[in-house]
Amino acid sequence: MTSVDLPSAERTAERAREILTAVEADPEFAAFKAASLRYDEDWTCFSGGPVISKYDQADDAAPLFVEGLRALCLKAAVYEATGDERAAEIPVAVPVDEMTHAMIAQPQILARITARVGAQIIHQTDQEHTDWTRDDYTHKAYRAAWGEPPARYWITHDEVTRRLGILRAKYEEAGFRRMGLAHDMTFEPVPA
Repeated sequence: MTSVDLPSAERTAERAREILTAVEADPEFAAFKAASLRYDEDWTCFSGGPVISKYDQADDAAPLFVEGLRALCLKAAVYEATGDERAAEIPVAVPVDEMTHAMIAQPQILARITARVGAQIIHQTDQEHTDWTRDDYTHKAYRAAWGEPPARYWITHDEVTRRLGILRAKYEEAGFRRMGLAHDMTFEPVPA
């Protein structure tokens, strides 16, 4: 990660709770949430949500939104304390990280909300850490802020890796390679 000293988990938790409360109270929060949850067929991922047992976007989107927002608020609190983008990229569970992508895909409304709140959302794919594990810094800060994270969504890195192996085999059986990033299917033109 980085050599910057992170604030105490308790300090991060306190500030993350404040940021979350302010974001949820913002007049555009409902629109932001609705836009983030619109990711249905337009937002397909073979390795984020699908690592959740019996995953269903219709049922899991709203609780994942809560978890994604909490993760972004934790990152914002770390950034505010350190001024270091790399330090702010604390480990997050893969399904939660996937939801943060849906949120960040609403850049204008998110920028307006965070400007009013006075927080900066940090997320950059080449710096993110999806190697979350129990009792790491993120887990301690989350617990201090909101209690134990829901195990359905906060899946440890080792377990995600195991589940991805299972998914990879099933995808390849169906003709998808590289976790859905490639396939050999052809689509014949419709006869005129």
